[in-house]
Amino acid sequence: MNLIIQSTLKTLQKSQVLLDNLSNSQLSDASVSPYYSSIGCHIRHILDFYDCIFNISEDNKVDLTARSRNKDVECDCGCAQDYLNQIIGQLSSTKFDIDETVLVTDDLGLGQTEIPYTYGSLLAQANSHTIHHYAIINYIFDSLGIVINDSEFGYNPTTPKQVSAE
Repeated sequence: MNLIIQSTLKTLQKSQVLLDNLSNSQLSDASVSPYYSSIGCHIRHILDFYDCIFNISEDNKVDLTARSRNKDVECDCGCAQDYLNQIIGQLSSTKFDIDETVLVTDDLGLGQTEIPYTYGSLLAQANSHTIHHYAIINYIFDSLGIVINDSEFGYNPTTPKQVSAE
């Protein structure tokens, strides 16, 4: 298994830890300003991104704007875990040629556009996208008083670690 897949699986395992330790009401709580999005909304969004990658067309195209947006994932930890396990299973079993080119449709703010990627770059983007949403989830945790025991959650691996003076 290549390093991009291994890194992605390691990152996604953090979602499993969250889902194992949250109640459905915590998962779906959308009371935090300024965006009023829930932890579940971010988890669903992360998993939808990966789902798009696995819904590649016969002509080797991935549409990142064609997300399933299953609302049950946003409010039910069991449903979210099932979706997560599906994505992890697909990542673990799919044989990606990370150098193969794929045409990706996305909306960068000016409407849909097609961009040539390699599978490696698309999977690396998905991993970074996941970490970015974990950072947002961390803000929601803080506002809701939810504590997780993972000092790396929501931080990019390149983020300098804060050193405490003792």
